[in-house]
Amino acid sequence: MSSSLRRGALAAAAIAFSIASLAACGAGNNAETLQIKPDLAGTAVGDIKVRNVAVITQADTEAAGPAAVMATVFNDGTKDQTLDSITLGGGHTVELEPAKGGTLTVPAGGRLVIGGENNASATVPAGRDAVQDGDNQEVTFTFSETGRVSLEALVLPADSYLSDWGPSAVPGVGEPSGEPSGSASPSGSAEAGEAGASADPSSEADAGH
Repeated sequence: MSSSLRRGALAAAAIAFSIASLAACGAGNNAETLQIKPDLAGTAVGDIKVRNVAVITQADTEAAGPAAVMATVFNDGTKDQTLDSITLGGGHTVELEPAKGGTLTVPAGGRLVIGGENNASATVPAGRDAVQDGDNQEVTFTFSETGRVSLEALVLPADSYLSDWGPSAVPGVGEPSGEPSGSASPSGSAEAGEAGASADPSSEADAGH
């Protein structure tokens, strides 16, 4: 290649890089690609894996309504388990409600999604009297076979990418419209594997399965 052709190629590359840089700047600081999304907590005990756990408060910092626990629970065992309770450090009550009544079952080889539309819910009635944004909160899940599974989870407001995962009992909070697992059934039934478990908040902070 002649020196003139090499100079031309270098100049074209420099122009392309400049255009790409300007395009990135033009996206703005609020662009989705520039948002920093925190890692969500996860742990495993025996056959049970608990992923993408967070305590979600009201989006409005002045709101006095409840908070909520968000999580996806996987059961790698051959026997169904029930989620009997969730407790917070400090003894604050967490009220569990299955999506369609009955018990909160984590099916063998399947998962249970807590939070989001048509899924089970875990409500913390005390709201910000129990938890404060930015804190690490101890959350303990108790299962019928595995027993207690504890971890430290972030407390985050129900805004930005978590707007569909906050407590829905108070007006002004976005109505849930999805789930981290993409398509888990309301009762956590019969969806083996974790192939679709990482959408929305989960995709940004999934600890893996």
